[in-house]
Amino acid sequence: MTQTSDLHTRLAKLLDRDDALDLFRGAIGAESITGNEANFVAYLASQMEKRGIEAIATAEFEPGRPNIWGERKGTTSHSDNTSKRLLFIGHTDTVHVDGWREHWQGTEREDPFGAPLIDGEVWGRGSGDLKAGICASLAALSLLDAAGIRLKGDLAFAYVGDEESGQPGSGISAGVKDYTNRIKAGEIAKPDFTVYVEPTRLAVYPAQIGFYIADIKITGKSAYFGVPELGKDALKAAHSVMSALWSHSDDLKSRGHHDLIGEGFLLITGLTGGGFIAVPEECSLSLIRKLLPGESLDDAAREMEDVIRSAIVDPDIAVAISYPAGRDHPLGGSAAEIDPTLPEVRALSEAVAGAMAGRGTIEGAPFWSETPFFVNELGTPAVYCAPGDIRNCHTFEERVDIEEYFAGIVAFACFMARYCGVAD
Repeated sequence: MTQTSDLHTRLAKLLDRDDALDLFRGAIGAESITGNEANFVAYLASQMEKRGIEAIATAEFEPGRPNIWGERKGTTSHSDNTSKRLLFIGHTDTVHVDGWREHWQGTEREDPFGAPLIDGEVWGRGSGDLKAGICASLAALSLLDAAGIRLKGDLAFAYVGDEESGQPGSGISAGVKDYTNRIKAGEIAKPDFTVYVEPTRLAVYPAQIGFYIADIKITGKSAYFGVPELGKDALKAAHSVMSALWSHSDDLKSRGHHDLIGEGFLLITGLTGGGFIAVPEECSLSLIRKLLPGESLDDAAREMEDVIRSAIVDPDIAVAISYPAGRDHPLGGSAAEIDPTLPEVRALSEAVAGAMAGRGTIEGAPFWSETPFFVNELGTPAVYCAPGDIRNCHTFEERVDIEEYFAGIVAFACFMARYCGVAD
């Protein structure tokens, strides 16, 4: 048996499952729909203190909306360049629960924050996205303490708000922007490697898509239906635009395949328009564009705008295009990737595989989250990895397999020990 597998076995036996489950259920019970992150941050502050995390600090990125972070210093000073600093980070906010109670009325699942354990799964809003990951990172530190393992390198923990979209005036990654700006300013030490605890079913994601959302308003001129020649049909113009955009998407798919995240494309997601027995004066489209690592958001948007404008042949038809979902870029979110063969990526993959059979595969993120702030802006390698299944998040089915959660704790603890080094 290898030294690594010995550590997995030892930690799995020492894991306090009752404590880990209580931590997780309490996190779900601390409602934190985007805008109300402070409620969960208060819970995290008490848990971080209880688990021996030091230098705990909070700061508001917007009034009443705090981030929280802290660290456990290693036995070797980070400043001497011989030890490493490992960061676990996740977002504190969740999407809304509109319709949840009505959907599950009269069942054990009725309370979206009740965190019932049903058939080996913990249910509730935020369970997968991403309180399982946050709790696994905290419980992993407690597990190392229970094993008497002291690390040479530093462990850092940061939990930030405003990642989710859907609430008015929010969802622009204001929390992580504030946190990474503090790193740039030297207020917070820069990590050497970052694990962002988005749900991956314990796969390791070293690459993720980029995106932009575009809202397109096409304006013509209304006219009575009996004299349509006096109008300018916005709906007809929109048909031409959509046909051109679908053709553009086919072209994007043909340009190349990324080994981890596939092809780029464009998806029209909404159409509204029409009038009352009249030539339609306005029509609005919404779309989302998937970008691959290496693609420029500016270039991609400019290309799409050229496609739209070339599809409208009537100079009296006006087009306005806006981009409502800026993240690390004013137009949207940048794609990001790191080398999947990096030793730390492989080490995390092996740590997960040792904790749960069939997990730890290296894949690509079919979503956008906040590692570009580290990879692209700070030059810090970052991956996604955590228990939970993104496919049931944001739905009435959100839940996490409890054995996967426990395995995540063991995996994170093993990776912490391997990456940071164990003190004699």
